[in-house]
Amino acid sequence: MTKKIAFFDSGIGGLTVLHKALQQFPEEQFLYYADTKHVPYGTKSADEVRGHIFDCVEAIVQEDVQAIVIACNTATSLAVKDLRAKYDIPIIGMEPAVKPAVEMNRDSGKRVIVFATALTLSQSKYNELVSRVDDHHSVDSIALPELVEWCEQLDFDPSKIADYFRLKLADLDLRGYGTVVLGCTHYPFYTSILRTVLPDHIQIIDGSTGTVNHLKQRLQLVGQHAGRTGEQVTFLSSSGRPEEQEKMYRALQYLEKSSM
Repeated sequence: MTKKIAFFDSGIGGLTVLHKALQQFPEEQFLYYADTKHVPYGTKSADEVRGHIFDCVEAIVQEDVQAIVIACNTATSLAVKDLRAKYDIPIIGMEPAVKPAVEMNRDSGKRVIVFATALTLSQSKYNELVSRVDDHHSVDSIALPELVEWCEQLDFDPSKIADYFRLKLADLDLRGYGTVVLGCTHYPFYTSILRTVLPDHIQIIDGSTGTVNHLKQRLQLVGQHAGRTGEQVTFLSSSGRPEEQEKMYRALQYLEKSSM
């Protein structure tokens, strides 16, 4: 029997990455583990979050999985290097899609907005990434802490979320921007709402496609594009509460319906 591929996040955000993997690999079996005891990560100290990550990954390894996707930009920036040093199985991380965004706008001269958690934006890994690829200093970073909390509450109120985006973007002249990068895996839950706020010329991207492609390369998976059912996923959480597993299932169903 083929071992499951594990996805880990602080909460339900990583489901946006898992959703892409499910679409591409309908024959694989997946395990999704959420640290529901400690979500959100983005407002906590780095040392505190790092400890939670290691505890959760140890629990995931006990499930005898073939690989772990750290489907969280904050967790990747804080711990992926040390996790790879500790465990022998493939551990795939992710980072905000700053490089492709900058390359997409190089010829037009348009700027890039990166939405992420405050903790991700404060880490040297993120700042080194921006310094490495942003030759023309065209990247602006904005923290959206409330968005993670609303997502964890399954709050997808279009009016409230749209007003929130408008408030966060109020000081920017959007005519000068070409791309918005969703640098937290929770944020793609709100892509359709953000689309109604942004001018048509601005593209929205995230790092999930690159992460799933990396997973495919590491495990030599055969990509398929077909329908699928929720039975492919086992849900686990650090709290162990059945209602958390039900929430994860409902959130994944929301993603499936909104992507139709």
